[in-house]
Amino acid sequence: MQGYKTTLCIGFEEAYGMDMEPLASRIRPIKLNDFVGQSHLTGIGKPLRVAIEKKELFSFILWGPPGSGKTTLARIYAAAIGADFFEISAVDAGKEDVKRILGEHRGRKTLGFGKPKILFVDEIHRFNKAQQDFLLPFVERGDITLIGATTENPSFEIISPLLSRTRVFVLNEHTEQEMGKIITRTKLKIPKDAKEWLIQMASGDARQAITTLETAEKLYDKITLANLKETIQSKHLRYDKKGEEHYNTISAFIKSMRASQPDAALYYLARMVDAGEDPKFIARRMVIFASEDIGLAQPTALVVANAVFEAVNKIGYPEATINLAHGVAYLAQCKKDRRSYDAIFEALDDIKKFGNLPIPMKVRNAPTKLMKELKYRKGYEMYDKESYLPDKLKNKKYLKGEK
Repeated sequence: MQGYKTTLCIGFEEAYGMDMEPLASRIRPIKLNDFVGQSHLTGIGKPLRVAIEKKELFSFILWGPPGSGKTTLARIYAAAIGADFFEISAVDAGKEDVKRILGEHRGRKTLGFGKPKILFVDEIHRFNKAQQDFLLPFVERGDITLIGATTENPSFEIISPLLSRTRVFVLNEHTEQEMGKIITRTKLKIPKDAKEWLIQMASGDARQAITTLETAEKLYDKITLANLKETIQSKHLRYDKKGEEHYNTISAFIKSMRASQPDAALYYLARMVDAGEDPKFIARRMVIFASEDIGLAQPTALVVANAVFEAVNKIGYPEATINLAHGVAYLAQCKKDRRSYDAIFEALDDIKKFGNLPIPMKVRNAPTKLMKELKYRKGYEMYDKESYLPDKLKNKKYLKGEK
């Protein structure tokens, strides 16, 4: 079955086939007592531990940075509850996958299986509004219990009706001490300097640390500091949305559109799409670019960029790639004019320099008799050629002439 995998919670080792799994998956804990980190959720008396101990079934969202244990906690919870666990990724799954899962659900019920059904949606923020709306009635009726995992703020990325029917648990980056424990669990021979460097490099992302170790061992047969540094250059490692590659790529993307190089812009767009970058992040940058760099040269650029953002928000991956490409090709070929951008920031500089200078009397509002007696609005004429700027800035020109 495409798009998702099903796990009957009878032990994840048997269900997933250990020999074929990546190291991060092979050492994944299956019981809460073996889980490292997130003590504010998993410690004695804390909400997730209490829910697991009492076998309380409810829908929730796990919001936290990459490699903080969201998937692991979802699987531990499902196993403890004794539920059938269905896992999909919002990157490449959709309504049809959910329908197939619910079809299996109904089939099992008729055979007398009474286990609860948990649907785990990884990167749930990638589901667009229509896809999230589709989930809502099934969650409301209790057909499925939903667990979502996201790196993005649920307040902005999850629709309100769905958010109101779930609890949100916030996960933190792993501490250096926790990262040390997780790395030790790999049972790989790692020199002290290499381990310390890896902990710093991974910045609390356990999955990245383990993947780096696994790749280094495969490439070099021996883990050293030098080998780890070489390994992070490997294309096998994921695109880190908080790391240097993320900022380098978006920078190259913007600069390529600014230079009117559509081929380069489309290439960097393809790199971000292939790496799983949030399409709304890309579209937001395009909306900014339309005003910042194109501006008055092609006013419809902002209309196009906003249309791309709306399309991306409604459609989502993979089809949203086409909308992004359409917008990028258009924006890159537009004439460029940064005058409005430069003008507003020059004006802001004067605000900081001079403060709130007195507004000329002729353009002040005059809603009362007293204000009129004080000559508020006196001398105002529509289409007046005299400057309305404060006296100190009378001859200032923010919006320069056409190029």
